[in-house]
Amino acid sequence: MADDEQFPSNNPAWRPATALVHGGITRSDWGETSEALHLTQGFVYKSAEQAEARFKQEDPGFQYTRFGNPTISMFEDRLKIFEGAEECRATATGMAAVTASMLSYLRTGDHVVAARALFGSCRYIVETLCPRFGIEATLVDGKDLDAWRNAVRPNTKMFFFETPSNPALELVDIAAVCKIARDNGILTIVDNVFATPMLQRPLALGADIVVYSTTKHIDGQGRCLGGAVLGKTEFITKYVQEWVRQTGPSISPFNAWVMLKGLETLPIRVKAQCETSAKIADLLAGLKGVTRVIYPGRADHPQAALAAKQMPGGGQMIAFEVEGGKQGAFRCLNALRLIRLSNNLGDAKSLVTHPATTTHFKLTPDQRSELGISDGMIRLSIGLEAVEDLADDLTNAVKRVTG
Repeated sequence: MADDEQFPSNNPAWRPATALVHGGITRSDWGETSEALHLTQGFVYKSAEQAEARFKQEDPGFQYTRFGNPTISMFEDRLKIFEGAEECRATATGMAAVTASMLSYLRTGDHVVAARALFGSCRYIVETLCPRFGIEATLVDGKDLDAWRNAVRPNTKMFFFETPSNPALELVDIAAVCKIARDNGILTIVDNVFATPMLQRPLALGADIVVYSTTKHIDGQGRCLGGAVLGKTEFITKYVQEWVRQTGPSISPFNAWVMLKGLETLPIRVKAQCETSAKIADLLAGLKGVTRVIYPGRADHPQAALAAKQMPGGGQMIAFEVEGGKQGAFRCLNALRLIRLSNNLGDAKSLVTHPATTTHFKLTPDQRSELGISDGMIRLSIGLEAVEDLADDLTNAVKRVTG
């Protein structure tokens, strides 16, 4: 790859929107405008000596796309520049990022503490997978700082939480929990997928590691799967890089290229989605048949003050409850004509799902109740449609709840 000294790939003075367009670019001798897609499995060497040096990491360059690739590196570099991280490693999916960040570091005999309000697959990693390897796990109320303190043991090595949580949009005080961890020599990992890097900067608030499902808002158009782990160079290279290299949850160059292009429009999309979300949340709060609206940007959110402190916007996700429990929710979902039913989120298209029967269906009724996931709850991911059309669709659908 040919570097152009006249046009650097990183400038500390760049604003976020600029860094997400120009950050991390390396061009070939052809001088392409768009980032090059290096769709290749492996790489050739000029000599046996160079091959040996590459594997010893004495010669810069690439060996095999499972280990690294120029397109993937551009995606990683751009994301780390924007996030303010020392290093980034992309993965095939968001769950691959979560698994790599946790299991590459934890060992038999260690103890992890996690907030109980987690995405179903993340909760599986903590509750089911970790104990299979002799790693103890404790789930706590993420809102309760004393619960975090009281859960610490001599062998506690990691705190893990998502904020806002999926699907009930519960918040965790990132700075406060990270301080508890730091005071006890514990590593903190934050899943920042709902807030996106546009609305929340966990590393700046004291987190050691931040993970993303880039499948969501970073891609932003429902095209490809991907994930990312960001943090200090020592952690990424010693633990995550080796895990990905040896176990293989690598992102494909094509998916990384799609994510690169997604980053370019992330600020515009998130801004528009947040503006629409605030209006839709207010609309839902005034509809007959809606019993509760949960949106971090509203004053009636139980943690509105914390949301305002650590997020400059309310986000693109809304949870609301309707009358009639599961039957009422199903009537509402089935009456929608614009908003599509899907368990995905972060798309340009607005999407809804019923968490109790999809993303969190494996939890017991008591566990769902503990997390505030009622049978009447609907999770709404706001897209880029006209707010008036979304309002009309939701208004008509909610009428079916009581009709």
